[in-house]
Amino acid sequence: MKIVKTDSAPAAIGPYSQAVIMENLMFSSGQIPLCPQTMEIVGDDVTAQTEQVMQNISAILKKSSCKFTDVLKTTCFLTDMNDFAAFNAVYEKYFNGFNKPARSCVAVAALPKGVLVEVEVIARVGVLW
Repeated sequence: MKIVKTDSAPAAIGPYSQAVIMENLMFSSGQIPLCPQTMEIVGDDVTAQTEQVMQNISAILKKSSCKFTDVLKTTCFLTDMNDFAAFNAVYEKYFNGFNKPARSCVAVAALPKGVLVEVEVIARVGVLW
């Protein structure tokens, strides 16, 4: 198992890794809308927060030698399902066309630091299909 660590995504705020790679799969921890440099929450609404989450995921994918087209599955957490359409509007900028991974999206009572959205991904690493 390889631990993935990059300064381009927020540092773990607990006893976990940003991501791990096992064989040809990368499993990310849930990403919340923290600025990697300041560790402060970015954005007051789900649109701005989702954009930061996707930027954080992008950094972890890059460090793992992956791209958004390598993502196989996402798990998305929202504190309010009324934000679903706004979340999807940002999400589909990164996952579009034939690049639509399997996904679960659930509402939760709360997320760390009071954020509105969290996303985790599973991606293939170094596999040619």
